[in-house]
Amino acid sequence: MNPITKVSFDDTAVAFSSKSDAELYKMYLLFKSMNSNMFVKAGGALLNTALKLHMPVKFIIKPTIFNHFCGGETIEESERAIQELAKYNIGTILDYSVEGEGDEKSFDATRDELLHAIEKAHGNKNIPFSVFKITGLIDINLLEKVQKRQELSVEERAAYERGRDRVNEICKRCYQRDVRVFIDAEESWIQETIDNLTYEMMELYNKEKANIYNTYQLYRHDRLDVIKRDYENAIKGGYYLGAKLVRGAYMEKERRRAQAEGYESPINPTKQASDELFDNALRFCTAHVDRLSFCNGTHNEDSCYLLMELMDEHNIAPNDPRVYFAQLYGMSDNLSYNLAHAGYNVAKYVPYGPVEAVMPYLLRRANENTAIAGQSSREFSLIQKEIERRKKKKH
Repeated sequence: MNPITKVSFDDTAVAFSSKSDAELYKMYLLFKSMNSNMFVKAGGALLNTALKLHMPVKFIIKPTIFNHFCGGETIEESERAIQELAKYNIGTILDYSVEGEGDEKSFDATRDELLHAIEKAHGNKNIPFSVFKITGLIDINLLEKVQKRQELSVEERAAYERGRDRVNEICKRCYQRDVRVFIDAEESWIQETIDNLTYEMMELYNKEKANIYNTYQLYRHDRLDVIKRDYENAIKGGYYLGAKLVRGAYMEKERRRAQAEGYESPINPTKQASDELFDNALRFCTAHVDRLSFCNGTHNEDSCYLLMELMDEHNIAPNDPRVYFAQLYGMSDNLSYNLAHAGYNVAKYVPYGPVEAVMPYLLRRANENTAIAGQSSREFSLIQKEIERRKKKKH
């Protein structure tokens, strides 16, 4: 049987197989709340204010939205989520989601935490990837100055080199420990600097296979051309290309800045254009797995079905280590669990960090669920469907 025919993203029995009735009802209440735009905006503002005033609201946040979207406050606390996912053949990508203070001390602390996460992943088949943001290690203003080809002062040059050393230390440790790592994409006005640092790491550590992965935000109209160029450069340079494909995370910010500063927006004009570009990137990557390993980082069902079809066309086994699917923890379990159930490589981004420090991440998740057309209501309707299925089964 073609493996694609046995995957249905509407199969809620598989999607929620890890959830007890009580856990499912808790999810029902959470997503019902997130279906209300007004509730999310007002609740988010209240929580932020309460945390700033050091009011005791952690006991409300931690067992609800935090536990649903995060693994824990520490790597050790995240073990529960790692083991829970592993039972269903889903890997964990430990994502340290603390937004740093932007000074040397916080950059060093972030590096140390990332090294700790890499050690946790070493030899652990349940943690197939590590991940980090370059802005957690280098000042964003320096990244922008480098991209604009502005001259750096002696102090700035030294600070940039320290940041570059942190990036190298993490990538080198990943290479030594045989842990693959995603370097996340960020805003377009610093992305070229991030890309160049990533290519440098690939040249050093991707000689035998893809250990270092760059991230391509396909809502940017030039990214497929960039992937093709990077592939050619990898062949010329004698290394493997690692690519994580996502649609993108900074659309409103990108458009606002482009309008304010009077340059052409780097973002595709329509969602359809982004979808087409994303799917064409999947086609290119699948056709070039000889030198390219990639991760389909999406919550889009059509793009997941397309990749399954492409893998079948190119005779790529569902468990081929060069191809992964990834979704966020607490979201799109209908994709993750059904894909894993059918034998595909799947991993979940599992954020962790102190509740107060992870709040910006959690509020973004809640806002995204409300803002993405149909995302929250899709999750909510699937939860309702599973509750109904279980009720009927009992009668």
